[in-house]
Parts: sequence; C-alpha cells; structure tokens
Amino acid sequence: MMANSASSWRVIDIVTAAVLGVACGLIFFVWNSVGGNLWGMFDSLTPGLGGLAVGIWLLGGVLGGLIIRKPGAALFVEVLAATVSMAIGSQWGISTIYSGIAQGLGAGIVFALFGYKRFDLPVAMLAGAGAGIGAWTLEMFVGDTPNYMMGFSYNAIYLVSLIITGLFLAGLVAWLLTRALASTGVLDRFAAGANARVVD
Repeated sequence: MMANSASSWRVIDIVTAAVLGVACGLIFFVWNSVGGNLWGMFDSLTPGLGGLAVGIWLLGGVLGGLIIRKPGAALFVEVLAATVSMAIGSQWGISTIYSGIAQGLGAGIVFALFGYKRFDLPVAMLAGAGAGIGAWTLEMFVGDTPNYMMGFSYNAIYLVSLIITGLFLAGLVAWLLTRALASTGVLDRFAAGANARVVD
C-alpha cells in the first residue's frame, strides 16, 4: 500500500508537472533557433558533433523526474514541453512530439532503475544521458533520412555527443535548477524541497 501511495499522483503533482512542461516548452522554443544554429556549426566541424547542441531539448524529462519523483513524470513533462514547442512554431513539426516521447522515456527509465528513490546529481546526469540515448535510438530509425543510413562513424560520434550534452546541459542543469527552485521555497510540498533543506 505504501508503494502505491508513494507512486500515486497528487493534484499538486499534476499541476506542477503541467507548469514545468509549459515552461520547458517555452525554453525549447527559444532554443529551436539557437540550438539549430549551433547544431549546424558543430556538425560542419565533424558530422555527428551537432548532437552537442541537443542538451537543452532534453531538459524537461530530467527536471520533471527530479521535482515530481513519480513514475511517468519525466515522460509527461518532456512530452508536454515538446507539444508546447511544436504548437508555437517548432520547425520540426509533429516529429517534435516523437522526440519528446523518446527523450522522456529515456530519462524516465533511469529514474525507474533507481526505484524512484535516488535523485542526486549522479542520477540526474545519468537521466540526462538516458534522454540523449532515447533521442539517438529514435533518430536511428525515424526521420526523412534515418540515421542508420549515415554510417557507423556518424552514429558513434552522434551518440557520444548526445550522452555528453545530456549529462551536462540536461542532467547538471536540471539538478541545479531544482536546487535553485527548492531554495526559494516553491518546492516545499515536494520531497525535492525537503531534501534540499536537509542537504543545506
């Protein structure tokens, strides 16, 4: 019974996840231009290196998982963020939603592997890497030119780039944002807020 209670969503969890999803969607929308330009610049140096620009788009799932700490939170926030980004003008259209699903699942699997009991920096960074691996897996088979057609070298560089950017721009940044939000008191009704006070 306790496990069911711990994993069940409260109204505040749903509302907060929705707010996080919308906020991350707005961040994604801004990053669509910045990240798109960085992608082109990095990829012109070495094909596949463009993956280093992806990290901010992986942020939603990790942030949702760190704050809500419930099964499905990473997926919910990342997919909602992708939906908002698409609705207000993502240049990638419906594929934005597919990316949100893959990235949210990638982050969520990492939190699940730790039983939704560890939310420290290493786990946050692994969740970011998991989101990157989710993106890599999707793009291997989906798109106008699926990445399996790009050859081993491209895909190896792209995978490593996604893992690196996931570790830092998604995992580390999400952990820092969670800590910053907790310090303001807005997460006091969440374990993330209580844990931050204990650490401090």
